[in-house]
Amino acid sequence: MLTFAAFVPHSPLLLKTVGKEHTQKAKQTLTALHTLADRLEAAKPDLIVIISAHQAAQPKAFSGNLSETYRAHLEAFGDMGTQKKFSGDPAFFDSVQRHLRKQSIPFVLQTSEDLDHGASVPLLLLTKSWFCPLLPITYASQLSVRVHRQFGYALKDEVVNSPKRIALLASGDLSHALRTESPEGFHQEGMLFDEAVQEAVTHQSISKLLALKKEVIEQSVQCAYRPLLILFGLLEHIQTTPEILSYESPFGVGFLTADFRLE
Repeated sequence: MLTFAAFVPHSPLLLKTVGKEHTQKAKQTLTALHTLADRLEAAKPDLIVIISAHQAAQPKAFSGNLSETYRAHLEAFGDMGTQKKFSGDPAFFDSVQRHLRKQSIPFVLQTSEDLDHGASVPLLLLTKSWFCPLLPITYASQLSVRVHRQFGYALKDEVVNSPKRIALLASGDLSHALRTESPEGFHQEGMLFDEAVQEAVTHQSISKLLALKKEVIEQSVQCAYRPLLILFGLLEHIQTTPEILSYESPFGVGFLTADFRLE
């Protein structure tokens, strides 16, 4: 059964060991993540399904990372000390991959103990004092947006019918092109994308996401669109109360923290 669903940013700058004194510039996001961490722990999940945008994968297939253990860490960003280990859930993974293949959805297996920062950052921020088995999933960059919706919808069958208490986390950063000082400079599509995403989240409207023009998606330079499509696909026909806990862009990148409270 699904007990928790949220969308979160994954910038390593949100952790003091990487962001140093700059981390506090994202105070709204940090406060929102603290609230979300309390809610996630209260949901008492038996398993966290986390959808990341950065784990190496095949561009024409969704992928699941199956490992006995996982390691969330930030070594790529110079932090050699912060890490946390999680276990896997091979039985649930096997059930998921069998179901997806019956639905003719391209899905491949990869095996890596190391989690990318798209999974590591949210897990380090949201599970500070407790542990939970994981199923890390990565989207397929060259498959259509509608296939991503279909993937989320198919994944829902396994999640809602499982006796396990399952939490779903989708991670991504919104536009990297909001201002001249942004990592990708200024593109007018950046704010258009971020505003459209907030509108879609507020109304839990996948149609608003699907209506976004290709040039807006591409020129906004973001890594949130496909994880959001999977999340929204999974939540289709599930009654939730969407709540945007924070939106800000302290480093020229849009950070959105949203909770889809289950009713």
